[in-house]
Order: sequence, then C-alpha cells, then structure tokens
Amino acid sequence: MQALNLPPFDYKVTNSGGNILIWDVLRRKHVVLTPEEWVRQHVVHYLTGHLGYPLGLLSLERGHAYNQRRKRTDLCAYDAHGKPLLLVECKAPSVPITAAVAMQAATYNQTIGAPLLLLTNGLEHHCWRVDFEQRTNERLSEVPPYVAAG
Repeated sequence: MQALNLPPFDYKVTNSGGNILIWDVLRRKHVVLTPEEWVRQHVVHYLTGHLGYPLGLLSLERGHAYNQRRKRTDLCAYDAHGKPLLLVECKAPSVPITAAVAMQAATYNQTIGAPLLLLTNGLEHHCWRVDFEQRTNERLSEVPPYVAAG
C-alpha cells in the first residue's frame, strides 16, 4: 500500500479468498484493505498512539440520519461523557480533499455536532474547530490531542 503522511504503525494483514485483509483494532476483526481503509487505519493508530485518544471512545462507520437519509461517518471520537468530539472523514489517497469533500463532512457534522472536524486522504489533512453557536470555524494547523474533561 501507498506510504502516507501519517506515522507508520505495526499492522497485521492476511490473505483470504483473493482479498487482502487488515486487522481492525476497533471492530476487532479483519476487514478488506482498500485504499480508504488504509487511511482510516492510519488515522485510528495516529489518534490513539500519538494524540492520546482512548480506543474505547472511537467509533467507526456509525450510521446517522441526515435529511431522512442514512449516512455513515468514517470515524468519530467521543469525550468521556459520550459527546462527539472529533468527526473524521477519510478518503483514499487518490481522492483530493476538495470543497465538495469539506461540504460533505460539514453536512454530516450538522447532525453529529462535533467541535473538531478532520478531513484526510492520508497525504493531506485539514482540521477545523467548529463553533456551532457562533456559526464559525477555525482552521487548525494540526489535530488537537485528546484532553480528558473532569
């Protein structure tokens, strides 16, 4: 798989029925290794191994409703009280992070309400702090580390 602009991690892959599978620590099973999954697994390991996000507070591909449609978020990190903290939208490295991708993630976040939003294709990363009350967003230079609230 392609080298990404994220720290490497110790991954386990296997072959099954012609598919390459990667072990997913969140789902606790092997999943098909697509380019997008490669990015998602890197992000999970980056958040947990480098930024202190607890593994137990991450959720992959959780369904939610938006405009009476079922949508799936790639990854969501929660705070200690179960409130969404960081919404992550992962794309394959070949998919550029465009205004349309940002709009898709911002639209999903209207229902989720995470104060942090990360868009990544593994090569470029865009992170924002979203203030829903002020209806503003601030571009961040990096993903903030997890801070446990009391």
